[in-house]
Amino acid sequence: MTNRIYYGDNLDVLRRYIKDETVDLCYIDPPFNSKRNYNQIYNNIGKEDAAQAQAFIDTWTWDDNANIGLAEIQSNYNGVFTEQSIDLITGLEKVLKKGALLAYLVSMTLRIAEIHRVLKPTGSFYFHCDPTASHYLKLVIDAIFCSQGGDYKNEIVWHYNTGGKGKTTFLRKHDVIFWYSKSKNYIFNRDLIAVPRTVGTAHLRHGIDEDGREYYEDFSPRKSGKQYRWYVDNGLTPMDVWLDIQAINPAAKERLGYPTQKPESLLERIIQASSNEGDIVLDAYCGCGTTVAVAQRLKRQWIGIDITFQSISLILKRLEEQDAGALDNVVVAGVPKDFEAAVALANRKDDRTRKEFEKWIVLTYSKNQAIINDKKGGDGGIDGVAYIFEDRNTTNKVLFSVKSNEKLAPTVIRDLYGTVEREKAACGILLTLYPMQNLVKECKKYGLYQNNLIKNKEYPKIRVVSVEEVLNGVTMDLPTLSVLKKAEQYDSSADQLGLLGN
Repeated sequence: MTNRIYYGDNLDVLRRYIKDETVDLCYIDPPFNSKRNYNQIYNNIGKEDAAQAQAFIDTWTWDDNANIGLAEIQSNYNGVFTEQSIDLITGLEKVLKKGALLAYLVSMTLRIAEIHRVLKPTGSFYFHCDPTASHYLKLVIDAIFCSQGGDYKNEIVWHYNTGGKGKTTFLRKHDVIFWYSKSKNYIFNRDLIAVPRTVGTAHLRHGIDEDGREYYEDFSPRKSGKQYRWYVDNGLTPMDVWLDIQAINPAAKERLGYPTQKPESLLERIIQASSNEGDIVLDAYCGCGTTVAVAQRLKRQWIGIDITFQSISLILKRLEEQDAGALDNVVVAGVPKDFEAAVALANRKDDRTRKEFEKWIVLTYSKNQAIINDKKGGDGGIDGVAYIFEDRNTTNKVLFSVKSNEKLAPTVIRDLYGTVEREKAACGILLTLYPMQNLVKECKKYGLYQNNLIKNKEYPKIRVVSVEEVLNGVTMDLPTLSVLKKAEQYDSSADQLGLLGN
């Protein structure tokens, strides 16, 4: 099988492209805005900002999609919902009402039902969440898995030490990972995940056997005279509270600047425990690609799905840096390959701010070197920035603006030039959905830029590049810095642009 990355809504991808009982292990770590006041989420206090909900996936609202999802569950769409899951969500509607929390649970129920469908009978499901809504999530997973012969295996508490002061509450320093198997017959590679055993009890006797293996024997009276021998090289099965895996520190080599990035060692334990080499691992919220990167390294096949193009571009870059030949066996689906697909992305109904089109064209043209401006409003019309070398010791910025209008007046070029001058940037690039010859002509008024590292070539100070050119392989040819590994922020003299690379 060829490894696959899908760019799109994971519910649609699961329903259309992932066949029944084809996946050995699924791990998901869906976004949930736990920093918001839980009392407000639970009681539906305050109104949601619709624009913010479109720009940031980490916000849940009750909208048309939530109503459609609720109807699909209650009508048992595609026959994947159990009687228990239908009754549960119907009952929660009466308790929680139609608000952010119920919208989140409806979204999760839709996807967990599909995950159950695609898992092999021997498959396992790991759901990574924080304690904010874990009590509801366990009910949802129980209703789908346990009612169909599956089994709840563990609630794993991942404890980590990070900064913070507990002034009004105990410090919140753990995540919850639920592990379920689809049936009683499942994979658990205990020996691959064993941790060193510590010995400190007085009733253990130390020895070396005839093969030279070190052991301890238990002669405890509690064992009714029975003797049990532990071999040191067998290690100890990890407990369900994981204290030995820490969150990624700011200076860690593997840090990519992704806000919810999980350490590779966490996914190593899960993947090794519940899959074998050659098995298929699915991550339906693959984010910065930790699951697929670890699966690749551990010789598993994998499927990754994410709804943001920033994640797709970051995953591809991460795989390429990890393994030079990794992308030779990767199919990327859902990314525009022709003009019609680009138009469809620009007009996607669930993306009213058109941020996904902006991300795709900026990152594709810049060869994944740009930082996206996720903030909408007050940004001076700048949708991204790339850092370039002016010479061997000096850097500067290239500013990107994206427009999907069918017609544009030359004023947009003048505005972009004004922003470039104000920011003292090297140059500006306007990326357009439709060809704009009038704007190409306007750009010539603003002269050329000379980069000291690229001899005998001058670069337009302001340039217009259309989708058609990008689809034909036109990319930025300036000497860029690699910025995706840093959560850098571009400081404007007029305002701060939230150019955070996810």
